[in-house]
Amino acid sequence: MLVGYSSSSEEESEAATDRNKSFYRKCQEEDGGNNASPARKKPKIEEQVAKTRLPVPGCLLAMFPDEVSSQTEESSLHGGRVRSFQHERGNWATYVYLPYHPEEEFGELLEELLSAAGAHGAVWTPQEEFHLSLSQTVVLRHHWIQPFNQSLRAGLVHCKRFVCSAGRLKVYCNAERTRTFLGMEVCTGHAQLLDLAQAVDRTMKEFRLETFYTEPSFHVSLAWCVGDLTGQMECIQEMQSLIDDHEEGPFLLRLDCVELRCSTGNKTFRFPLEP
Repeated sequence: MLVGYSSSSEEESEAATDRNKSFYRKCQEEDGGNNASPARKKPKIEEQVAKTRLPVPGCLLAMFPDEVSSQTEESSLHGGRVRSFQHERGNWATYVYLPYHPEEEFGELLEELLSAAGAHGAVWTPQEEFHLSLSQTVVLRHHWIQPFNQSLRAGLVHCKRFVCSAGRLKVYCNAERTRTFLGMEVCTGHAQLLDLAQAVDRTMKEFRLETFYTEPSFHVSLAWCVGDLTGQMECIQEMQSLIDDHEEGPFLLRLDCVELRCSTGNKTFRFPLEP
């Protein structure tokens, strides 16, 4: 009689097969069915990752403080004002200017001017702060802010301090024709202001941003109203007479140009001019 004996390799193969079958049955029991596969376990893994995801650190959220909700885009929440460009995360509205710090006499005169305008049906809102613009409002990406201001500082290094004055009322309207401004136009210091504007323009060109107006009318905005009222200011001569016939002679708004500023988002950068 011939008796067959299995080799050790065959025994190891059968043992391995039994272990694989046992492992396969265990996987089926854990997955709850005979049709289970590794693909079905992927959603569970993703769910666990989502549950354990860490919150964004507050220091990162603070990097974009100018971000607003869609509700604040409504003009009713901004006194009827409309954005010149759509707000986007990481975009910072930026402009360059010379600040004006009004004296008490100016405040009293402004009240008289707006009262005269109101008598003709025009409702004006005084500016919250007064300045003379040296650039248009442009958009800076967050990572441009530091190099932009470094370039601006380098371009202003040889600019000297000076004094300019303004005394004639003029009506302005923005490019979108959504707001009208009552301004006081500069009558002295125009050449020095033009030099500053050209220095700012060089930085704007470096970053491929819009430059200032070709023939700028330098002025300090006093008040604003919604809409285009440039053709409805018949009272402008009456208002000008309040300036020309002031108690102590014609009123001149005096602007000491000792420091140029750059406003970008909620930050303000200062550039003192040379004595």
